[in-house]
Amino acid sequence: MSEPADAPVILGDEPGSFARSVLTERHPALIEKVRDAFPYGPDQHRALDALRHEHAEGVITPLDPGAHDHDRWQSWGRDYVGRSWFDVPFLWIESYFYRRLLDAVGYFGDGPWQGIDPFRPFKQAELDTPETARELTALDQILDRSADEAGDALLHGALWGNRADLGFHVTSGGAASSEAEPLVADESAALWRLLPAGAPATVCLVADNAGRELLPDLVLIDHLLRHGRAERVVLQVKPYPYYVSDATTADVVDCLRQLARAEGAAGEAGARLWAAMADGRLTVRAHDFFCAPLPYAQMPDGLRREFAEATVTVLKGDLNYRRLVGDQLWSPTTPFADRTAYFPGPVAALRTLKSDVITGLDADTEAALDARERHWRTAGTHALIQVRS
Repeated sequence: MSEPADAPVILGDEPGSFARSVLTERHPALIEKVRDAFPYGPDQHRALDALRHEHAEGVITPLDPGAHDHDRWQSWGRDYVGRSWFDVPFLWIESYFYRRLLDAVGYFGDGPWQGIDPFRPFKQAELDTPETARELTALDQILDRSADEAGDALLHGALWGNRADLGFHVTSGGAASSEAEPLVADESAALWRLLPAGAPATVCLVADNAGRELLPDLVLIDHLLRHGRAERVVLQVKPYPYYVSDATTADVVDCLRQLARAEGAAGEAGARLWAAMADGRLTVRAHDFFCAPLPYAQMPDGLRREFAEATVTVLKGDLNYRRLVGDQLWSPTTPFADRTAYFPGPVAALRTLKSDVITGLDADTEAALDARERHWRTAGTHALIQVRS
């Protein structure tokens, strides 16, 4: 039987759904965390209160006409302004919440809070933990293995590092399992085939979270460069804070410094990455599209050309996956290759599952997951590596 050509777009209006829990639980909790993290003044407190009230009980209002991106959001949201926050596509309204949160704290304004990342304290706290220190120390043993064994370990480290998602932990209490579950899909061999040692490959890695997730991403990049799996890596990050833990250039710098001052193998990797930045083998880019409430199928031509020129584009995390395959309730057996056929070059997804979207499973895997765990799609306890060559 062929899969349907389309599937319902995920909204936030279904009681008990993951999307609704984000809107009713995670977003209000995050407003309070941001409020408490900075000594904001009365203007910011009033704006945060207004956002929380509108989010819970009001209708969507537009950005101020003087906002630098007013016209773009007016175009993206022409069908949504005036409607309930729960009645519009989840991908759009979740993005819009973060854009409005930045407005509330004065991030884009002319005042003293301009450019101050409201999530920075949470990101920095993640780097200064015993868990992070243990993970960096463990690199001594991992990088002492053969190149292939170390590569597999670092790839899975980058994959499971996606559990270090601050937004996820706002409402989960950090309760994700500490035992790695079997992957629901593992096409890592296909990814390595795209990157044979010694080939002049260019890897584009689209980052997701900062902090403890970005560290293993950077160590994986170091491995690709060091062992000739990539001649050049482009690390794509957000141009400004977006979602609670998404990586920006400032977060890359924080993580590079963390690595560079570490002892042992972690410090050596940090020094190599610092040098790779200096000679252009590692480049950081930040395209505005990464903060747009749009699927990758609508990417602009410039970004499309960048992805087309890469040997492979690796997309990290749940949000990138939703944007890649479409934030819709696909049948889990919908082929991943079909949903990514539009992508301009080979693409790989590394993702721990934290939302309802899933493709590329076989029927037996789906049935076993459904029988064993009700919330396997959203609990953050399962992961996948999927590749379209």
